[in-house]
Amino acid sequence: MPPMLFTPEDVAKLLHVGRPMVYNLMNSGELRSMKVGRCRRISARALADYVAAMDQDAFQ
Repeated sequence: MPPMLFTPEDVAKLLHVGRPMVYNLMNSGELRSMKVGRCRRISARALADYVAAMDQDAFQ
C-alpha cells in the first residue's frame, strides 16, 4: 500500500526541490497540507493535485 501522507522531506525528494521550497509552497497555499500533532503532512491527493496544476500551467 503506498503512503497516504508524506512529510515535507518526502515531497522535497519526490519533486527534486529543497525542503524550504516545500514549506514555501505549503505556506502560500499552493500545496495543501495538514497538521498531524505538531507535524505537517501532505496527502497523496494534495501532491497529485499540485503536480497536475503545475503540469497544466506549463502547457498554457
